[in-house]
Amino acid sequence: MPQNMITIAVDAMGGDFGPAVTVPAAIKFLRDSPGAVQHKIVLVGLEGQIAPLVEGLQAADLVAAGRLEVLAASQVVGMDEAPAQALKKKKDSSMRVAINLVKDKSALACVSAGNTGALMATARFVLKTIPGISRPAIISSMPCKDSSTTVHMLDLGANVDSSPEMLVQFAIMGSVITKFVDGKANPTVALLNVGAEEIKGSDKVKKASVLLSQSNLNYVGYIESDEIFASKVDVIVCDGFEGNVALKASEGTAKMILSMLKENFTRNWLTKLVGLACKPIFARLQSSLDPRRHNGATLIGLNGIVVKSHGGTDEFGFLHAIEEAGRQAERDVISHISHEIERLTS
Repeated sequence: MPQNMITIAVDAMGGDFGPAVTVPAAIKFLRDSPGAVQHKIVLVGLEGQIAPLVEGLQAADLVAAGRLEVLAASQVVGMDEAPAQALKKKKDSSMRVAINLVKDKSALACVSAGNTGALMATARFVLKTIPGISRPAIISSMPCKDSSTTVHMLDLGANVDSSPEMLVQFAIMGSVITKFVDGKANPTVALLNVGAEEIKGSDKVKKASVLLSQSNLNYVGYIESDEIFASKVDVIVCDGFEGNVALKASEGTAKMILSMLKENFTRNWLTKLVGLACKPIFARLQSSLDPRRHNGATLIGLNGIVVKSHGGTDEFGFLHAIEEAGRQAERDVISHISHEIERLTS
């Protein structure tokens, strides 16, 4: 096996569709992944369900080349299973075994579309947090008005009552991801708030703003929710409660807009003509609003890369989650976060 090969563990049983989505996405990723860095994927789960798909998708050459492996796990974590139950009684689940591979350095990253609570609980128990990080957060990229840019937002639901100090830690981690994955040298950071004025917001947000102003981060102040997609900043920091509400609201709005466009431009012959003329515009709009292109939220702050895919995504969406894990592994984000936390908090 080449020394520069990056191994990604995939919880093949996770999500609403399990191997029917995860296995084809993994194989497509290996077929399409360009560049000097080669990747290997370990598909973890029920071998009786995974192996026939690997054979049917004619991936024997990838197995022979050492780039694809099936690792058996005897249990599966249900999508509605209690996190504590999964942690205690599912020690040989596909999710747990995949995370264990990251712990023992057999893989540099793990991707799962499984139960979010169970994934967070298991990953935190097995991997622990990076020194200096109180709790891991969920971070993901969001679509922007300027399609050539992205904004990273965190926390998106892991912590529903974050302290000001935790918000500062989120800002550091978001800056590292943006700097080393997106290649932005000095990313701008903003706090999500109910207004842009300094007098507005909770005591927690105001204190976090003071701490961020005193840090070495490129902190630019508050940002309101109507500017999340305005391409004004690179990192948006918020509590997990507000972040999850904003995320779900934006996903619902995007789905509504796409549904309305589709309905309105197939209603009669006139709108069909207009639709044909504007087809390239609507294609770009649909592409930028497609949540699958931003699928793959990272459980950031752990001693290992863990990427959470949306449970209901398809092969295209899960592929994007694997790509996100690959990018972070290539750029060694864990080491960079550890270094920045130590540097900025000393």
